[in-house]
Amino acid sequence: MRISAFFILLCCACDMVKGQEAVYFMAGDGLKIRGDLYLRDYNLPFIILCHQAGSNRCEFYDIAPRLLNLNYNCLAVDLRAGGKAGFTENETALKALAESRPRKMLDARTDLQAAIDFAYRFNKQPVILFGSSYSASLCLLASRDNPRVQAVVAFSPGEYFQPRINMAEEIGKVDKPVFISGAQSEVVYLQKMTIHMNPDSYTLFMPQQGRGEHGAKALTNGGTACNEYWFALMLFFKKVTSDTRLR
Repeated sequence: MRISAFFILLCCACDMVKGQEAVYFMAGDGLKIRGDLYLRDYNLPFIILCHQAGSNRCEFYDIAPRLLNLNYNCLAVDLRAGGKAGFTENETALKALAESRPRKMLDARTDLQAAIDFAYRFNKQPVILFGSSYSASLCLLASRDNPRVQAVVAFSPGEYFQPRINMAEEIGKVDKPVFISGAQSEVVYLQKMTIHMNPDSYTLFMPQQGRGEHGAKALTNGGTACNEYWFALMLFFKKVTSDTRLR
């Protein structure tokens, strides 16, 4: 894949970023959720950024500013199924532990829906869900029959919720544009997972110039594969934006 210098420049330019702001909102079960709000313009749609297991909102410190320059606002969320990463605590997970609330991966569905509702209140525009590893699966589930969700970006989704939920069956019912990616080693697994999806409704991307990475780390590890991911992702956002304007 040939990568346009224009897209790389657009991806990396961060001069318009206003920085993140700490925000808090309540989940349906009363748990206080921590988020980082990245605002470019109140009138722009939101991308909800969700981390992988054992992580938190810091997973998107380098990713969110680049997405802002694609004309989106971002909300990076601490999900209750997460933990400390680097020097950053997962405030939602700590709160859930202190209050003896359920903290399994599937329990974080409540947090994700609260984040969707919080972002939607800003400008009444449907959001894009962006998930990493287990939260990629959560995002796919949350998008089904949800008018507040416009599209999904899923990095390394998987069958994290069996036997309760079979993702291969459930995502066949997703009615939104979907971008799915992961490491090269995950391609066969992801192909099986998407077997019931409408081929016209999703993009399954794998890098050709490197092995790639699991989860959202694919966008921050540097190198040629990282540039490939960004290029493919920006093409997806361009298509989603174009489709929205045609409605």
